[in-house]
Amino acid sequence: MAVRVASLSQALETSVNTLFLSHPVALLHEMGEGHPERPERLRAIEQALEVEAFQTLSRDRAKPVRREAILRVHPEAYVAALEAAVPASGYAELDGDTTMCPRTLDAASMAAGAACQAVDEIMAGHVDNVFVAMRPPGHHAERATAMGFCFFNSAAIAARHAQAVHGIDRVAIIDFDVHHGNGTQDIFWADPTVMYCSTHQMPLYPGTGAVNERGEHDNIVNAPLRAGDGGEAFKAAMTERILPRLESFGPDLVIISAGFDAHRRDPLANLNLVEDDFGWATGKLMEVADRRAGGRLVSLLEGGYDLRGLSSSVAVHVRRLMGA
Repeated sequence: MAVRVASLSQALETSVNTLFLSHPVALLHEMGEGHPERPERLRAIEQALEVEAFQTLSRDRAKPVRREAILRVHPEAYVAALEAAVPASGYAELDGDTTMCPRTLDAASMAAGAACQAVDEIMAGHVDNVFVAMRPPGHHAERATAMGFCFFNSAAIAARHAQAVHGIDRVAIIDFDVHHGNGTQDIFWADPTVMYCSTHQMPLYPGTGAVNERGEHDNIVNAPLRAGDGGEAFKAAMTERILPRLESFGPDLVIISAGFDAHRRDPLANLNLVEDDFGWATGKLMEVADRRAGGRLVSLLEGGYDLRGLSSSVAVHVRRLMGA
């Protein structure tokens, strides 16, 4: 285990003990020249978190996932098909957006492992919350379909891990990526123990996420935004639709699918959020976690494809997690 804080005095100055999890294997997954989901995303995040404001941020290296954790969400046949598709060299295209290289599954598996590790760290009381900076993202991955740059659904795997290993009853997953997390919605559509809430631009890829998509147990909460919407509309969606439902659901664990492609600089969508909007949302979700879940909160990196917008937004998000 890595050293948690640089010194006792620094520990006392930090009101919230936040852990940053990552692993170098995430840099080895790439999908071809010019693809927006590229290793430079993590390099930009790491550089942004090197400044003095993050010197007290606890850091550790992610651990590999156990196969049974993946199989709680994805069937064996799907996992085996992905393993068979890994190319010895070059690329294997699964669809027009989603391509594998020789290290793709290593990175995706480590991302899922980091998500489970984050839950373990929180449940052991080692830290208050965790930000997982891994790639590829996961929220588009359905039970048996890789799509939208995603292979394993790390948020879903973390939720099932929390329930199976730690006895957590109710998990809430809040997704503010600009693209709707169709995979997470698909996985938990009929499960009353997991609430999935999403703000996203609509219409936009993948075409799901309408208000009337509510799940079999009214456990799905979609709050779509329109192209051109900014912080005011985003805050209204959170305040009027999502936060009240989270309170009434009463989660024992909060998981954030933290996509930052709703930033106004992002090339893949048309929302106009700025860094402070993500900071505001982070604070509100921390408040719910404090009131309902003993402060237990895991944040998992999803999208965000403009390096400047991504890195500056992550910096604000992590500083808020740290209590700043």
